[in-house]
Amino acid sequence: MPRILMERSGEMEVFARVVQEGGFSAAARSLDLTPSAVSKLIARLEARLGTRLLLRTTRAITLTEEGEAYHHATLKILQDLNDADQEASGGAVRGRLRVNATIPFGTMFVAPAMPAFVARNPDLVVDLSFTDGIVDLVAEKIDVAIRMGNLPDSGLIARKLGQSRRVICAAPTYLDRRGKPEIPADLERHDCLTFNFRRARPSWPFRFEGRDVAQPVTGSLVVNNGETMKQMAIVGTGIARLGLFHVAAEIAEGRLVPLLEDCNPGDLELVHAIYVGGGPLPHRVRAFIEYMVEVLDETPLLKGI
Repeated sequence: MPRILMERSGEMEVFARVVQEGGFSAAARSLDLTPSAVSKLIARLEARLGTRLLLRTTRAITLTEEGEAYHHATLKILQDLNDADQEASGGAVRGRLRVNATIPFGTMFVAPAMPAFVARNPDLVVDLSFTDGIVDLVAEKIDVAIRMGNLPDSGLIARKLGQSRRVICAAPTYLDRRGKPEIPADLERHDCLTFNFRRARPSWPFRFEGRDVAQPVTGSLVVNNGETMKQMAIVGTGIARLGLFHVAAEIAEGRLVPLLEDCNPGDLELVHAIYVGGGPLPHRVRAFIEYMVEVLDETPLLKGI
């Protein structure tokens, strides 16, 4: 019978933390170890496996191809171990859960869902913050964030929660004053509301005359969140491009009018729960994500229709 290596899980945890923190020193600080101890553990791990997992330079570390594969397997194994521990201990959800979400999604879906979630988990304190700006999950100590749109490449783990079709819309008062755009190029003479954060698009996508078009847009007002943009559109300030989930009620009430729908290229806004990888997912985070999946599963506006 092969010898049981009792230190394997410890080596895996150290390896995962080095990858998460991006270096030996940072990992050592988070684990309350010395950098030399972390270095020795990684060297022992590589020697046991007979392959190099990390490429080290004076400025950074990168994963080898073998390291990528081992890291993926390590995260799964550590999660399984964590799940086993929690199952044995009753899987208690406790502590403080820090959640960040975009303002529209947070106010429309997260906040209304929290009373039942808190009642289900009485030993948990939920710390909510809503913002449409980019948030550093590590620096702000956020357990899980809900973000809209395509995600940039990062070390974060993402779980898709849904998707919503985007719609271009304006108030009847604006259209009475400025006219209704009939083709994408007409937007050049209109006030288009845009976002002021770095990832905002300077153009809007269309499908016109059989080809994809990226129509540049400009306007007299830029904002930092979707809720403000919606309110500015309602009062007639300009034309907005927003998730249908966010403006469906206003469209149904006639306070906003969809525009250029025959040129919509199937423009979708994805919804993800994101969190920092590199170790076992805390049970409180898993419980929250699974709960939001449960809540949103029957929401037609988040299925891209």
